Amino acid sequence: MEIINQEALSRCIRDAVRAELQEHFKMGETSPQDERLLSKQELSEELGVSLVTLTDWMKKGLPYLRLHKRVYFKKSEVLKIMQQKTKD
Repeated sequence: MEIINQEALSRCIRDAVRAELQEHFKMGETSPQDERLLSKQELSEELGVSLVTLTDWMKKGLPYLRLHKRVYFKKSEVLKIMQQKTKD
């Protein structure tokens, strides 16, 4: 005796997974104010560049924040600037 056919079960699972993924990504969105700040070390690792290169980019206008004696970056701002520079 078949309670639910394979196609209906497959569709049900697909819909449930899709709904969970949409909810997950909706909850994962951060507003610009909630964005985690990256240290120079973290950003250099993310971008695969040396700290010297990152410092050079800062001198050329890469946006950063100075809190106390430390330097931090908003990844979204850095990526935005880098995208603009590649278009020029």
